[in-house]
Amino acid sequence: MSIEIERKFLVRNDAWHNSVVRQIKIKQAYLDSNAKVSMRVRIKDNVGATLTLKTRASKLCRREFEYAIPILDAEELISLRRGHLIEKVRYIVPCGNLTWEIDVFSGENFGLVIAEIELPSENHQIESPPWIGSEVTGEARYYNGTLAQHPYRSWRHPDVAEAAE
Repeated sequence: MSIEIERKFLVRNDAWHNSVVRQIKIKQAYLDSNAKVSMRVRIKDNVGATLTLKTRASKLCRREFEYAIPILDAEELISLRRGHLIEKVRYIVPCGNLTWEIDVFSGENFGLVIAEIELPSENHQIESPPWIGSEVTGEARYYNGTLAQHPYRSWRHPDVAEAAE
């Protein structure tokens, strides 16, 4: 078991592209979720898979149990998912002594870009790069488990509707 201390932000622009050191293609699905825990299966770059349970204890800090599983098992579990498949490319961007993970979603969540940063403690101060936008930590709709049930494409986007008129 590990403790995950993470903050989430929207991304203002693509200036982070110049600092990417690695990218990972991720396909994941949620098998079950309730007020206490979510159960997820994830495949990374079609070469590794994990089964993960995450608690919903607090805004920043959650317990995480993660286990490697065979890819064929992961594919079978994905077929049993609840909701939509989460598809994204995660870009790794070092910044100072921390690392940002920028998730660029595709599929049903196309158009959404979220930056996450894992912290060594809940009180750890961060310097936000200029491409970081509004903080969405604790806003349920931006968490993958919610995006599987209520994808970004289904959200009402007033700015898009107004531009189309």
